Amino acid sequence: MSPAGPDNPNEAARLTQELLDEGYTKRQVARMLGRDASLVSQFFTKGKGAAFVNALRQLVRAVRGGERDEETLAGIAQANTTRRRTRTGQKARVRGKDVIGTPGGSMAGRAGRQAIRSGAAHLANVIHTAAQADGRIALTVRMQSRYFTLSAGSRQDSPGIRRGVVPRADGTQERTYGSAATGGFPATEWSRRVAASHGDVVHAVKTWLVETGRATEDAEIVYLEIRTWTPAGHRSTQVLIS
Repeated sequence: MSPAGPDNPNEAARLTQELLDEGYTKRQVARMLGRDASLVSQFFTKGKGAAFVNALRQLVRAVRGGERDEETLAGIAQANTTRRRTRTGQKARVRGKDVIGTPGGSMAGRAGRQAIRSGAAHLANVIHTAAQADGRIALTVRMQSRYFTLSAGSRQDSPGIRRGVVPRADGTQERTYGSAATGGFPATEWSRRVAASHGDVVHAVKTWLVETGRATEDAEIVYLEIRTWTPAGHRSTQVLIS
């Protein structure tokens, strides 16, 4: 671990500072890395962050090249993060909070453009874990507006969710399907859909959108968020994210 201090920043702190100078906050950098903001602060105070240097370097390169979309940057970081290893050389498993199986608890996962290209396979674990806990699921999908077949905010498109859709500068729209208020979708159903798509979550979601008349067959998803929760009265399960 490198000694830390304002006059002697390690590489992780130096690269993070470049992102801060570009207008991002430590919290945003943490989200890109898939970690807590407190860890990013420790790049500066405790010299931590060696495992994230390559990811941070790629983030700086992408931002310098003009990329500003946070979800896209998160995908780039994920593809370039070095996992911590055990003493035997195996990749260490990262334990998530034990919340999905707790009544009222939840977990979520997101995929930007980079992860979308590989099917957002990391989201499959979120869905299968929710299914094991007999939980519920909600989706947020971002696509070019021309790929949506139903008008934004219509009850047919997303029953029970009354949200204004704000056009984005890049011509995309985000639509949300399911929520705790509406009961969401059975996680078991989505677990089967993902399994039928061989773990390709993007394909499973697109197939559902087309089957239900919400999207055109040539639709291209550019951002996807999966949120899961367990209604009260269900059994508790432990979440382990590898």
